[in-house]
Amino acid sequence: MHTHADVVVIGGGPAGITFTNALRKMKPDASVIVLRPERHSMVYCAIPYAIEGLFDPPKVFKRDELVTDCGATLVQRAVSGVDLAERRVTDEAGDTYSAEALFLATGASPARPPVPGSEAANVHTVKTQEDMEALIGCVEGGARRAVVVGAGAIGIEQAQAYATRGIETYLVDIAPQVLPAMLDPDMTAKVEQTLKDHAITLLLSAQVSELQVRDGRAFRVLLSQGEPIDLDPDKDFVCFAVGMRPDIDLFRDQGMEIVKDGIVVDGRMRTSIPHVYAAGDCCAGVSLIDGQPISGKLATNAVPMAKTAARVVAGKDDEYPGFVNGAATCAYEQRVGATGFTETLARQRGFDPVVGWGETTALFPMMPDSGSLKVKIVADARDLRIIGGQASSTHPVTDKMDIVSLAIQQRLTLKGLARMSYSAQPWQSHFPARNAIVQACESGLEAFAARGEPYSYHALPECVI
Repeated sequence: MHTHADVVVIGGGPAGITFTNALRKMKPDASVIVLRPERHSMVYCAIPYAIEGLFDPPKVFKRDELVTDCGATLVQRAVSGVDLAERRVTDEAGDTYSAEALFLATGASPARPPVPGSEAANVHTVKTQEDMEALIGCVEGGARRAVVVGAGAIGIEQAQAYATRGIETYLVDIAPQVLPAMLDPDMTAKVEQTLKDHAITLLLSAQVSELQVRDGRAFRVLLSQGEPIDLDPDKDFVCFAVGMRPDIDLFRDQGMEIVKDGIVVDGRMRTSIPHVYAAGDCCAGVSLIDGQPISGKLATNAVPMAKTAARVVAGKDDEYPGFVNGAATCAYEQRVGATGFTETLARQRGFDPVVGWGETTALFPMMPDSGSLKVKIVADARDLRIIGGQASSTHPVTDKMDIVSLAIQQRLTLKGLARMSYSAQPWQSHFPARNAIVQACESGLEAFAARGEPYSYHALPECVI
């Protein structure tokens, strides 16, 4: 059977769903077909908490009505072939589709490093429904030991899930710290201590060199340093959480520009082939801060990318400015978040960073569980433009990092954000006299002044045009 539509969407994750709804809202008469291979689209960030047992696993499934209620057609089949130039798609059942425009939203899959033994039956990654069900099967099947490889956000959340379920858990990373892509070393101490306090064994500056396998199952993890970790091959397991790779094999060798991190798109989400658009984790991207390539495989990037693509396809025009990469995670009661560049990354990308700190309680100090809040701000010494921020607290920090993200987007300087008007209330903030973000910006200005370079505070800009 052959079907023609105005737009065919390949992929039913955050980018595909967002694009479809936005386009149908702007062009209610547009015919849209969404091809999705998975049984369910999923709330990926919630998978660790389903494994932990905080709620029934089906709650991570998104409703198909998120696509169909807007008037689009959902086809739950994998795509077996694509002719990008002709905008023609074939599904696994042999049915074909053609369209005036294609929207590619195939996402990304967990990377599995080329370590001997990594294909063993008790070695897992985490992204799909099948992954989640397999890991829950391990946890509920009597596993006593788990090894998580990769101490980024996904790895930390997986390790917590297993440890909470009473499993002896090891967290391994080649970096000397946890969350190396999110936090600077001076912001990780509380996270690392909290993980240790909950009996998670941290093995940092270590690399898995081999998984020894017997009868198709791993029974020992060999590390680049330190003692091997023995596993019961019938019950124990390994989970790799070492990054994502774009799902783009369908589109290779068709003349479309592709790099290691994904499909190359411009600010209007156009690929190098006319009338073919892409967004989300299948795409490469650039940083809003310096315009240079940077990875940004986050749903919070996929959604605005998809909205931009929908406006362009609808004829309204728009341009996506690039990744800011705000992100957050939890290590039990310790919440951490970051946005923009870390101080480390800023130096690597040629900036001369100026750093400021703010530290308060998260609530008025006399309130129960007032907790702590520590904020780090990173600015460019050349113009004092804010280029990054990090926060650590026993209370949520996403709101703090969203403020810093907006400051980055609006090109505010340390002075500009230091003059932020804010609110205060005993259950929700520190005293009115001190705001950790403002304090961090003021601290950054003091650090800049300490360099001895003459300047007039009055003459400093609040934003960089």
